[in-house]
Amino acid sequence: MSLLDIDKWNEIINALRKNKLRSFLTAFGVFWGIFMLVIMLGSGDGLHKAVFDNMGDFSTNSCFMWTQRTTMPYKGFSRGRRYNFTNSDTKILKENIPELKLLSPRLNGWGNQEGNNAVHGKKTGAFSIMGDYPAWNEIDPLKITAGRFINDIDIKEERKVVVIGRKVVEALFEPDENPVGVYIQVSGLYFKIVGTFKSKKGGGQGEREEQNIHMPFSTLQKTYNFGDRVGWYAMVAYDDFPVGIVEEKAKAIIRARHKIHPDDTRAVGSFNVEKEFKKMNGLFFGINSLIWIVGIGTLLAGVIGVSNIMLVIVKERTKEIGIQRALGAKPFSVITQIITESVFLTSVAGSLGLAAGIWLVEGINFAMSQGGGGGEMFKDPEVNIRVATIALIILIVSGAFAGLIPANRAVRIKPIDAIRQE
Repeated sequence: MSLLDIDKWNEIINALRKNKLRSFLTAFGVFWGIFMLVIMLGSGDGLHKAVFDNMGDFSTNSCFMWTQRTTMPYKGFSRGRRYNFTNSDTKILKENIPELKLLSPRLNGWGNQEGNNAVHGKKTGAFSIMGDYPAWNEIDPLKITAGRFINDIDIKEERKVVVIGRKVVEALFEPDENPVGVYIQVSGLYFKIVGTFKSKKGGGQGEREEQNIHMPFSTLQKTYNFGDRVGWYAMVAYDDFPVGIVEEKAKAIIRARHKIHPDDTRAVGSFNVEKEFKKMNGLFFGINSLIWIVGIGTLLAGVIGVSNIMLVIVKERTKEIGIQRALGAKPFSVITQIITESVFLTSVAGSLGLAAGIWLVEGINFAMSQGGGGGEMFKDPEVNIRVATIALIILIVSGAFAGLIPANRAVRIKPIDAIRQE
């Protein structure tokens, strides 16, 4: 059958018109199957983007470690004892864990819960004060918009410098004012601004991060009279090692140095980002697998519907097919015609479903961008056109196979028997 044979196409359309309701319901099944697949793929993409956007460029091969009360007595110390990390712990950890790539001690100064703690001219604000090492900006990178981040010389010389977030800049400075090089008061002391930043994270997490004021770790210790105390650690392992190795070695060192029972697993708290990241990847793999299982199941239901309606059409046209065979039509010609009808129905319905699904997803994306770019749990849903097109092609090929059963049934009937059938 030639694709340019107008008479054949008229036959196909007329055959489908004779069974308008059945044709519509079958086409709707195909339409709905690919439409729902596209919607589910877009929804999965929006959820994935929101979750991982909240992480920014955070190092996934990392973990955090902090102190907790001891839960077991040991070497004359009772349970429930408090202790603190110290600068000497930092030195020992660096020297005794070869798998450790980055170590960043951290301290929190008196934060915004204490009221306004930053002043510039007549403007004030309440912000979180963080004491950091340069390594922090490698573990959880910030987008430096002007100046620089804390460096090693700042730590060594206990410089009174700060790096401030976008929200801090907006609260303390005029829109056209350059804050770099300007002095502001932080907790009653003057500090020079050496850099400004934006968060790479999305949603509320990014906004909270942009309300931070970062100062050298050693400077914060001195400013707030923390002595040699360390609040908590962020650690990153080398790429060839899981961070769990670093985590366990660091805990063992801390237990030994602070006279904590070796079996007291609750005295040193930790959070393994790598482990949680793998869980999230596993979760999204499961979500995507479920989407495809449900989507393919729905598509198969549509394809089966196409096969069923083609069986009905073939049965109703048995006499007509018999006459064609008697007049010399070859079996291949009959098979081709029936398969073409099946592919035509599948292609039209599938293309409309694909277009409608993409239109809806893009409409949601546009509406969310107009409203601020989405939230923390759903952001910028998109459909991979390549994947959607492959799904449509598979659907069309399935439609061709769906037409094979009724086509084979049609050519198996002898022409004389088909002519006699009423």
